[in-house]
Amino acid sequence: MEFRIDHININVADLEKSLAFYKEALGLNEIRRHEASDGSFILVYIGNSKSPISIELTWLRDKEGGYDLGDNETHIAFKVDNYEEAYEHHKKMGCICYENKAMGIYFIEDPDGYWLEVVPEKK
Repeated sequence: MEFRIDHININVADLEKSLAFYKEALGLNEIRRHEASDGSFILVYIGNSKSPISIELTWLRDKEGGYDLGDNETHIAFKVDNYEEAYEHHKKMGCICYENKAMGIYFIEDPDGYWLEVVPEKK
């Protein structure tokens, strides 16, 4: 028996705002969508051709307010082939929330407060 990671789920308050952020910040596009017949939720899977793993953005109609992310120690990490270019892009977007120059990494924050780690690809 073998398992593989298929997708990671995060809940979002504003689906369109999140889709726009992930497209601009990380080049992730909508792969597929599922809408509940009663309109109570929408699931949108986003990803790209570089990774078989997708992120499921879940929007819940009846959810009020933001999500409690605790200490925000959980995050999703992205490897990038041009770290300097990515850093400048995210700096212009104003979404860098933490840097660890000694480790050569930084984090960006999405519209719902989720932290996303950016690491250079090892060459």
